[in-house]
Amino acid sequence: MLIHPQINPVALQIGPLAIHWYGLTYLAAFALFMLLGNRRLRHEPFASIKGAAAWSQRDVEDILFMGVMGVVLGGRMGYCLFYKPLYYLAHPLEILAVWAGGMSFHGGMLGVIIAMIWFARSRGKPWLQVADFVAPCVPTGLAAGRVGNFINGELWGRLASPDLPWGMVFQGAGNLPRHPSQIYQFLGEGLLLFVLLWLYARKERKQGQVSAVFLLGYGLFRFGAEFFREPDAHLGILSLGMSMGQWLCLPMILGGVGLWFWSRSRRN
Repeated sequence: MLIHPQINPVALQIGPLAIHWYGLTYLAAFALFMLLGNRRLRHEPFASIKGAAAWSQRDVEDILFMGVMGVVLGGRMGYCLFYKPLYYLAHPLEILAVWAGGMSFHGGMLGVIIAMIWFARSRGKPWLQVADFVAPCVPTGLAAGRVGNFINGELWGRLASPDLPWGMVFQGAGNLPRHPSQIYQFLGEGLLLFVLLWLYARKERKQGQVSAVFLLGYGLFRFGAEFFREPDAHLGILSLGMSMGQWLCLPMILGGVGLWFWSRSRRN
């Protein structure tokens, strides 16, 4: 079995200023979004849209800014509402303590959806067109975040068989090998989802179908990864033997399937 390398979470210390690896992974996610967003401008239908509705690099920058706000605010509110509602109801001021940790992907996704609707209305663009533009640029950011989780030695996996070659012992999780679920999620909902979604989006699709594939793909990859990821200690396994993460993925999967068929049935 392997031992987690226990990497120092601080990448660089300059006097009182500490630059954390996790913060650097966020910067990498934003940089990848800008890179992929600018390449996305060459894909159809965005390359063919002319006039006031045309897409530009400025749009990519504005979507990124609004998306960051949606991720931070939505991720924090989602964590408070989905995972510890009673605690934060009793301690409402601690909702603002983002530095104390606690973010939810599903809450961050809702925050990004609100940001995209705001952007679409302010620019006179269909919001599903905006969602289709953004969706293929997201998985690499998710992959970067999982790298940060692995460096920090957090969100480790469930107990693994001693015979598993890549079973890993994490500090604070006992002396038994566990699944490195951060790596599973990095490979699944990060790299593999990016490749599949990017290839799918290279060809012009009906409006909403690229977004639908993202919802379906992420929901399935995350649902599967949850079988190897240690559930939150204060929640454990919920009804039907599923974790909170799996329950939150079900609406994504159903919504993705429904959106794809609805988009398919619409006229161009």
